[in-house]
Amino acid sequence: MILAIDGGNSKTDVAVLTAGGEVLATTRGGGFRPVAEGVTHAVDTVAEAVTRALSAAGAGPVLDHVSAYLANVDLPVEEQEFHRLFTERGWGRTVQVGNDTFALLRAGTTEHWGVAVVCGAGINCAGVAPDGRVARFPSIGRVTGDWGGGHHLGEEALWHAVRAEDGRGPHTALAAAVAAHFGSDSAGDVGLAIHFGEISEGRLGELSPVLFAVAAEGDPVARGLVDRQAEEVVALATVALRRLDLLDVPVEVVLGGGVLAARHPQLMSAIEDRLAELAPQAKLLIVEAPPLLGAALLGLDATGAPPEAYDRLRAHFGKGVAPAR
Repeated sequence: MILAIDGGNSKTDVAVLTAGGEVLATTRGGGFRPVAEGVTHAVDTVAEAVTRALSAAGAGPVLDHVSAYLANVDLPVEEQEFHRLFTERGWGRTVQVGNDTFALLRAGTTEHWGVAVVCGAGINCAGVAPDGRVARFPSIGRVTGDWGGGHHLGEEALWHAVRAEDGRGPHTALAAAVAAHFGSDSAGDVGLAIHFGEISEGRLGELSPVLFAVAAEGDPVARGLVDRQAEEVVALATVALRRLDLLDVPVEVVLGGGVLAARHPQLMSAIEDRLAELAPQAKLLIVEAPPLLGAALLGLDATGAPPEAYDRLRAHFGKGVAPAR
């Protein structure tokens, strides 16, 4: 019996499955945000969803294996800490904890190696070579050189909108679009409302779709931000490929997360074109299956499941991967 956990920024998904790939129960809980809400709260959030899943499956209290892949657990030392915390909860006899980018990679590749880039609320990348070597990034924000993701794009949209209004920056339709999204008179009022706590800063991620909509209408400032996001995705992927000696060989590059899964035409086209220049043999894929599938597949790997178990599990989730365009 396997407990699979996908801890995302906005929600936590849990599944109880057999080593034969049969899913007995799934549940959803709150977001896994140890940085913003504290480690104890984050683990308690997972525990609430786990308790409901075990009850629904008629399983437990101790299963054979826990396979947990988590956002905001970006460093090996953090993986070790949550491995300890999850082990202490006593959910499984063995416990495996990793960053959720590795689950995306497992869900999206036909082999067990390749490169994955996730761009949701934040951005991250991980790669695994055929010989098991790993390439990864700290990915804890601007302090480690990161740029992009839904929240950051929202910040950039607001920044440009305010500067367009007060004259410090070029005109952009983002100014009116940002104000309209929050029902404010101006983008400047949105900034002040965030400052005074009237609008949660966490809602800036809502502006990512607004940005892409304005870009689709041809706004130069918005289009520039979309192009920069594409460059960052390709930069992460190609650096990982280079570190793993995969830049010039056939390899799958898997994309996932809300920003990329939305398949915005300008973003996808820019990513494809740039990646084709730098890694011409790379095959670009979008994962359509939920991230929980990757955690469950890694759970099957850890328990030595038979081949038919993987087919049964993928059939349960119904979605897989598709070409980026």
